[in-house]
Amino acid sequence: MKHREEQEDATVSAFSTLIRQHGCESSLDDGLQPPKRFKGDPGSLNDPPAATSLLVALIEGLKQTYRSIAQPRARCYALANLVELLTAFTELGAEGSPLPVVEYLEKISSVVSLWTSDTESQFHHSGLDEKVKEAERSMSLLPMAKLSREELFGGLDFLCRLLHAWGEELQGTLSSSEGLCYESYRLLDTLTTLGKNLVCFSETRDLGEHETRVVLELTQVTKDFLKETSASLKGKDLDASLVSSVAMTIIEQKLDRHVEMCSVFASEKTWAFSKDWADCLVKSKALFQKPELVLKLLETLVNFAVSRQDKEGRELQMRVTKAIVECYTELSLTDKNKVISGILASWGGPGLSLNLQAVMEGFQEDLNVTFNQITKSVSDEGLTRAVASVARLVLLHPEATVKQVCNLAVVNLGAHQFLAQILCSFPVLSFLETPDDPGRPCSLVVRCLEEAVWGRLSTVREEEQFLEFLAVLMQPSSAAPLVSPAEVTKAFVLPYLKSDCAQIDLSLQILSKVLGIQSCSEEHWIKSCHPFPLLLSLCRLLDGYTKYWHRPKDQLFPLLESKDLVLSILCQLCEVVRPEAAPSPELWVQSLAWLHRKVASLDWTIGLRLKKLYGDHFKNEVPATLFEICTLPEDEWTSQPLPAYGPGSGLLAWMECCCVSTALRETMLTLLTVSVDNPEEVNLFSKGFLVALIQVLPWCSHSEWKRLTHVVENLLQRQVLHVPYTLEYVQYMPLLNLRPFACCLQFSVLLLRGFQLLCSSSCSSWLPAEAWLHVVQLYCSSLTDLLGSVKSTAGLPSHPKEDRTSTQEVSFVCIQMFCHLLHVAAMLPDTGCGEPLVVVALEILSQYETFSSADTSPSNALRRANERHFLESITDNVGDEALRGTLLQKLGKLGARSAGEPA
Repeated sequence: MKHREEQEDATVSAFSTLIRQHGCESSLDDGLQPPKRFKGDPGSLNDPPAATSLLVALIEGLKQTYRSIAQPRARCYALANLVELLTAFTELGAEGSPLPVVEYLEKISSVVSLWTSDTESQFHHSGLDEKVKEAERSMSLLPMAKLSREELFGGLDFLCRLLHAWGEELQGTLSSSEGLCYESYRLLDTLTTLGKNLVCFSETRDLGEHETRVVLELTQVTKDFLKETSASLKGKDLDASLVSSVAMTIIEQKLDRHVEMCSVFASEKTWAFSKDWADCLVKSKALFQKPELVLKLLETLVNFAVSRQDKEGRELQMRVTKAIVECYTELSLTDKNKVISGILASWGGPGLSLNLQAVMEGFQEDLNVTFNQITKSVSDEGLTRAVASVARLVLLHPEATVKQVCNLAVVNLGAHQFLAQILCSFPVLSFLETPDDPGRPCSLVVRCLEEAVWGRLSTVREEEQFLEFLAVLMQPSSAAPLVSPAEVTKAFVLPYLKSDCAQIDLSLQILSKVLGIQSCSEEHWIKSCHPFPLLLSLCRLLDGYTKYWHRPKDQLFPLLESKDLVLSILCQLCEVVRPEAAPSPELWVQSLAWLHRKVASLDWTIGLRLKKLYGDHFKNEVPATLFEICTLPEDEWTSQPLPAYGPGSGLLAWMECCCVSTALRETMLTLLTVSVDNPEEVNLFSKGFLVALIQVLPWCSHSEWKRLTHVVENLLQRQVLHVPYTLEYVQYMPLLNLRPFACCLQFSVLLLRGFQLLCSSSCSSWLPAEAWLHVVQLYCSSLTDLLGSVKSTAGLPSHPKEDRTSTQEVSFVCIQMFCHLLHVAAMLPDTGCGEPLVVVALEILSQYETFSSADTSPSNALRRANERHFLESITDNVGDEALRGTLLQKLGKLGARSAGEPA
């Protein structure tokens, strides 16, 4: 049963001969050949099974010879063989539950120890390898076919009689001063196991009267025998060095259960870091390429590093660490993540760096070299290689590696996406730390971002890269997100959403980005980020914009360019913060009421922006004067007394409503009551409209101004707004059809009149110097849109929509807009607003050139010469030297080109 090799074995041959002599030829080969043939020949259905052959032969032999067996060792061996066979061939054996590996190792070590100390043992002079192999063979009997119930109890009954016959004498021998030998150890060990199995067998099987008597008697005999001799089984304590040597032999020779033995080897700290232990690890590295074994080795390594700081200890550390890292390197990425997870759970972000100082000496240089190579060769093909390089660094110092990635992602142009993909290959880095407050865990990656990057972003480009890097971490293309929108919001938005915070503009961009990420669960992540206080913070920011140009100069506040972002975020939040975000309907109503009460002290237009959130709970609250110019349904609208909105302010309130949203703008245009049949009413409305427009203009964001320009176009087309086109920039009466371009010309004139009012003495101290650039930018954006509208109305210069004369009309319109722009430029205070004006003026001249050169009429050359002379004379009067010089240079080029054309 111990025989495993394919070659013939002397014991097997001798036993085969013996059984043959007793008439069991039919099953000799199947029962006694190597294990692959133990199952028997399926063709011989009447043959007794191999189990019966072996056990019958043994029992028969014992029955005939037991009186002649006198030596205690031989008796112990015979009994042990019988017990083992009964256990292996019957239901007594514990199915599928091998000995725990530590107990298994102790037994093998005990056997080896006994053979080593026993000079009579046949294995006394064998080497350790041979002893361990033989000990394993003796403990690893092959599974055999089971005996019948009758044969089982016959065998048990015979064992009981043998124990009665030899028991007393054997007890005396085992209790003597000679101590244990291998044979007696085997007997005591097998009987101990049998005793346990018999108890379990009697409790779990339905036994007959005779069977019960046999089991109870054998149980009692075994118990009595062991009571007198169990002290001998304990013997002396095993030598730890022998146990470790046996374990290492099993591993190096890849004997039975060597895989399980690797686990004991890796975690047994009393063996670790001997020379043999280190040699065994290095030689058998391939067996330790499993995440759980690498982790156990690392724990053992750290334990040793803490206790040994001498030179020899440091050298051993280096050697063992190298071997462990090589084992780790061969793991799959999934298994590497398991190891990193264990490191983070045991030692947190610093990982092994806390205790392995000798190993960490060259880490920083290694870190720099590795990432220099990675950032120089950014490619999808190199991702696998880069991940492998970073995996080694993460193993040694997770925190430092993540910080390096975060830093490089910001400062290396274009590398952020590649570096984010590398980080996302290690999903375990989303590890939650609880350093200060266990109730508020923080992600390792988020903390590294805060410490390595946040607050150190010095350029707009770095902020953009940081934002894009975050976006990939939250939504990688082919991996699980490494950070969640909620984590990002709590770390980089909520603490900084105050108007006097330096990072507020970037925080707003981050909030906009995270709100665009879909929630993975039914419950939106925003619920965990205090949505109503968040809404209130945004509302307060919007309220701050109403005083934007009159706040103290040293007071921090988000840029006016960020106003559209705040508006967009508020709109997004109103979409995602639904009643489901509250634990109960009652709490939802209470939260709305709280927000409504808080917003009441802010600018009245903010309440209108929350209408989607308010639903039918609250009406739109507006200045009472708005009701004077609009037919507002009272079931949806209500007035509130606002001292700042006195008589005649209805149009201002109406225009502010138009700025709120596209939907509300269309509602306002529909509800506006102006009688076009009443000239006086139209005139009054037109004058009031211009005044209101100028009042709103400086505080408009770009999107709000776009809404207002649509209002102007709509009212001009409906002829509700009267803007007479004047001829102050016309040299002669143009015999052209300007009707298709009437709105464009009127709008340009309206903007000119607005600036005349804005730059007049009555408004001279109204705006601070820094406000003028914003106003000019809005003006220039409108002129650019008007140019596009003119071009769209006219069609392509080479294929005009009506006839060739449209090229002359477009040229005329461009000249008028150019003159209006120069007029505005002349009125503006000297506050450095020239750049956007130059850009638009050059754009107008380019469009003029395109259309005028497409004119093929005979008088075109003369007309172009006259127009150029007119434009140059107007430009000569511009006070801004830079603007004047640039435009004259452009006009000079136009003149040179036209002079070369045939008349």
